[in-house]
Amino acid sequence: MLKEGLRAVFRAPAPEAAAELDRWLARACRSRIPRFVELSRKVRRKRDGILRSIELGVSNARVEAVNNKIKVAIRQGYGFRNVDNLIALVMLRCSDLKPALPGRATA
Repeated sequence: MLKEGLRAVFRAPAPEAAAELDRWLARACRSRIPRFVELSRKVRRKRDGILRSIELGVSNARVEAVNNKIKVAIRQGYGFRNVDNLIALVMLRCSDLKPALPGRATA
């Protein structure tokens, strides 16, 4: 029930999320389950950030996507002799630039 209660916090509309989170924190602290007590302490420390992310509807998915693009570019750049070339590859992959390639017609 505690796990589903925490999920309900993130499904709740932004104005109700604070009250829902406070109810969950109270239940988790009283649960006597060591992992949930520890989790409730961590969530209480990050409460403002959690409520802001619910209000704005943002997550770390975009950051994780860019991080994955960088890791793939580093794997592809294995063996580059110059770090500047690797950095240029990462910058090209993570930007919206579409440079004209030699020998190819531009659309």
